[in-house]
Amino acid sequence: MSNRPSRTARLGRIALLLLCGWALGGGSAATLVASRPALAASETAPGKLWVYVGTYTGKSKGIYLCELDLGSGELTLQGLAATTVNPSFLAIDPTHQFLYAVNEVDHVAGSKSATVSAFAINPQTGALTFLNQQSSRGTTPAHLTVDREGKNVLVANYGSGSVAVLPIGPGGFLAPATGFVQHHGSSVNKSRQEGPHAHCVAVDPANRLAFVADLGLDQVLIYQFDATQGLLAPNAPPFAAVAPGSGPRHFAFHPSGRTAYVINELFSTITTFGYDPGTGALQTLQTVSTLPPGFKKTNTAAEVQVHPSGKFLYGSNRGHDSIAIFAIDPVTGLLTPTGYEPTGGKTPRNFSVDPTGAYLLAANQDSGTVVVFKIDPQTGGLTPTGHMAAISMPVCVALMPVPGSG
Repeated sequence: MSNRPSRTARLGRIALLLLCGWALGGGSAATLVASRPALAASETAPGKLWVYVGTYTGKSKGIYLCELDLGSGELTLQGLAATTVNPSFLAIDPTHQFLYAVNEVDHVAGSKSATVSAFAINPQTGALTFLNQQSSRGTTPAHLTVDREGKNVLVANYGSGSVAVLPIGPGGFLAPATGFVQHHGSSVNKSRQEGPHAHCVAVDPANRLAFVADLGLDQVLIYQFDATQGLLAPNAPPFAAVAPGSGPRHFAFHPSGRTAYVINELFSTITTFGYDPGTGALQTLQTVSTLPPGFKKTNTAAEVQVHPSGKFLYGSNRGHDSIAIFAIDPVTGLLTPTGYEPTGGKTPRNFSVDPTGAYLLAANQDSGTVVVFKIDPQTGGLTPTGHMAAISMPVCVALMPVPGSG
């Protein structure tokens, strides 16, 4: 994937770190030790969110915790929540008791796969206690999600182009994968699409189907998902295609369940699909650029999210270094561009809209900042609040309410 540290440098450093961790646990990935942070209890005023920030490790050490005040937009860095290697994507379970992170490495020493880490969330402090790790069943995992019933973690392995389902056991511990699918094929961009690259996995509102955006295949693959057994099976239809060379990256449903959107990394576009919840079919309705007219410099698109109201959609641009803003037609789901807000930093890889729809938090990977924007509820426009947190190499933002804060 683009905008990352040198693979050789990263993997050399990571292999050493993971090897040391394995030695502590007798060689088992499940016993890699993560240090437990000493975080002071946060004052829980009404309207606060905990903000977990995943990073590429080096100068940073793992997952960081911030607190967002929903009244003022103030973002306060609380400290290091957990030490772990390259937690580049995070997911919180529906009960807000557990957090899961990919460890984005090619593979760990003595294995052909990377890992997914499980943590328990301290409800008083937000600190994370390491539970265990399991194999992701592939290389360079880049995305994961917890299914809507909180029974499984689904992980997309970018490097090897595969998807795995890891059951969640008692106490939030991960079990070995029960479901696994290996993608095959390539597309027209020989430097980025020489093989499959599963970049995102999302579950439909009914928790019945899983959708995988594969950058290498120019497809969103569709699977029947059995949450009870933790299994995946090809759907009919099995996929929806985007324009050759697009590079689909992340996928999001509209709250209505009638439309869905995929952001295409290589072409800097967003494709709107009509969605049939009965068959799982995706019908292409529209493709729009994430960039303003006339922009000719290098850019790769990254994250896509729909506002909780269903009125607006946002996409991030790395190169233009902005959030593209779109209005969503309430009847058709089609997009109309309404603006582009600079993120106040370099390479906004990931962002998150808070559950109340009041704020958007953008993680600027290459300038080391998480920046808070106020969302206009009428237009969806973004205004910088002046609040931010300085964290080295932030690449993912995951939010949850502070327990007891209203």
